[in-house]
Amino acid sequence: MSQQYESILAVLKKHQQEHILAGYANLEPQQQEKLLGELAQLDFESLDDLISQYVRQRPMTDIPTDLAPAPYYPLTTRSDDWPDSAEQPDYYHRLGSDAVRQGKLAAFTVAGGQGTRLGWNGPKGTYPATVVTGKPLFQCFAEQILAAQEKYDVHIPWYIMTSPLNDATTQAFFIDNNYFGLSRNDVFMFPQGILPSFDAATGRLLLAEADTLAVNPNGHGGSIQALRESGAVEDMIARGIEHISYFQIDNPLVNVIDPLFLGLHLAAPDSSAEMSSKMVPKTDPEEKVGVFCQSAGKTMVIEYSDLPDQYMHQRDEQEKLLFLAGSIAIHLISVSFVEKLTADSKHFALPYHRADKKVPHVDPQTGDRIEPKEPNGVKLEAFVFDAIPLAESSIVMETSRESEFAPIKNAQGTDSPATSHQLQSDRAGTWLESVGISIPRDSDGHVDALLEISPLTALHAEDLDALDDLPSAIKVGEELAI
Repeated sequence: MSQQYESILAVLKKHQQEHILAGYANLEPQQQEKLLGELAQLDFESLDDLISQYVRQRPMTDIPTDLAPAPYYPLTTRSDDWPDSAEQPDYYHRLGSDAVRQGKLAAFTVAGGQGTRLGWNGPKGTYPATVVTGKPLFQCFAEQILAAQEKYDVHIPWYIMTSPLNDATTQAFFIDNNYFGLSRNDVFMFPQGILPSFDAATGRLLLAEADTLAVNPNGHGGSIQALRESGAVEDMIARGIEHISYFQIDNPLVNVIDPLFLGLHLAAPDSSAEMSSKMVPKTDPEEKVGVFCQSAGKTMVIEYSDLPDQYMHQRDEQEKLLFLAGSIAIHLISVSFVEKLTADSKHFALPYHRADKKVPHVDPQTGDRIEPKEPNGVKLEAFVFDAIPLAESSIVMETSRESEFAPIKNAQGTDSPATSHQLQSDRAGTWLESVGISIPRDSDGHVDALLEISPLTALHAEDLDALDDLPSAIKVGEELAI
């Protein structure tokens, strides 16, 4: 046995994980090298803490007794609800525009997922998402960044967190598409972190294959840690970036560069400019989205599965839901806040959440493959919204689904390509109506046509005023891409 083997075995024995090498002698030399290499990368002291805290016991979610709905800045169409004349939307829009123009904002996409649930063989970011031309999700965001760069005469770097599974494929996709017109130097990709999967009964490590540990992505909250460990934060500081526009890959309507949101984040009286969020009103009490709440003066997100019924269904005198603000995974995060959360390399500031899953694995002793019929393993994930209450003061801004939330998560039903396409057409129709074009709508008020507006044509509705070749009317069922 090699010296490396003896050294790693000693560490495993110290942490009661020596079972993982029970079949080591039966492996081929290259398999032995691979397994030892994976084990050598693990911090067993930190793993012991995770096993003790999340595997050997089941953490309970404590709902604060003073839980209240989080305040939020309402849609700008209701600007009378904003504080005073000095704090109206136009004021914050100017502040945010200046910050973008000064090169202080970067885009950051969490794009580690695969398109499996959509029946798509590849990274989710390569999925054809737009209504008429079928542009991939990555292109939806790239065109926004390109248009914003031209509008503000500035380079806007784009940071993309992939996963170990799709990193190479994603990088090849960007090369094949010439980075969608962006400078290669302004696109920074790095893979998401991973954690071992644990046996739920014992806390032991599991093998996915005879020479491979069973692992899982460490959750979208791991993006905070990955920004630091990948060198992205260092790159941001060198470029003069101070704030990060965070969003997830599955939402083609997200407003990547939003000056109003940035201005509020920077200067609202109740913002510490560390982390801010957008919300949409929930469609019904039981919609499966996290809810923005407040406790002891701190803003936080309570998962829909953890929000007690008494709060979930609570209404005011006008029968409006009190806990109305649904989280849509759109945030602004300061670079300094990321540095603060990741300052201790041994202990990540965000908590982990336990998920009990069926984890197929290989018996280290016999090499037999085990396909569990019931959940047998524990996977740990961090959630990015758990950073919100760690900010000194965090604000929430309202947006609408038609404007900015049309996720593509499922092949059919809710949050599917069909529902996303309708919302995309609805937004395009509203923009076209704003410049006097007649748009057909059905009895529910939805646009009865297939409409697509590229960000390179218009970033916002008012940008359409400059176009002089638009039709005067759209017919029922017509397809239009501009």
